[in-house]
Amino acid sequence: MTGPVTVILIEDHEVVREGVRAFLSTRDDIDVVGEANGETTGVALAAEVRPDVALVDLIMADGDGVTATRRIKEVSPRTEVVVLTSYDDRQWVIPALRAGALSYVLKDLDGAELSDVVRRAAVGDSVLHPRAAGHVVRRLRHEVAEPSIADLTERELEVLRILAQGRTNAEIAAELVLSEKTVKGHIGNLFAKLQVEDRTQAAVFAWRTGIVHTQQ
Repeated sequence: MTGPVTVILIEDHEVVREGVRAFLSTRDDIDVVGEANGETTGVALAAEVRPDVALVDLIMADGDGVTATRRIKEVSPRTEVVVLTSYDDRQWVIPALRAGALSYVLKDLDGAELSDVVRRAAVGDSVLHPRAAGHVVRRLRHEVAEPSIADLTERELEVLRILAQGRTNAEIAAELVLSEKTVKGHIGNLFAKLQVEDRTQAAVFAWRTGIVHTQQ
């Protein structure tokens, strides 16, 4: 990037806005090119000046930072949004990132840290406050799909049923009239699909999901 990083501030508290501007104005490589005190004026400003970075608060008198972020990305896709807020609740973090925010940081940053966040945003590097990052990790874990019987082919199900009874590869091969190499391949595939690491874990899955029953 050539020239200073251009930044706009969208914050409805004048004292906070002045403080952030004062911090950033001491940096030769950062240029605050505009300020707004709400969502509507902030989006209009972004459309007008198309800055490199927009620092956006979450709570504003005429709207919210999540909606502002989405609208800014619509009118100025090149602008990277950094949410600068006092709130680290999950109800704000995930929606803000989904709306297009690149970074999510709290207002307890000092001037040097905030300047670094702005510089990194200008080149596409994301910065998340640790608690915000924690919300993201927990959400991703929650969204990971649980392995399902439906993920397995009919042959893999047959192999799993027999494997869960404690049978060896040779015994599975004999019962299904397959080569041991083919059985080994099926076992490798079903391990990957079920996200298990060994025969014991696969057997536990089979018993837990009813693929095999006690009478077997």
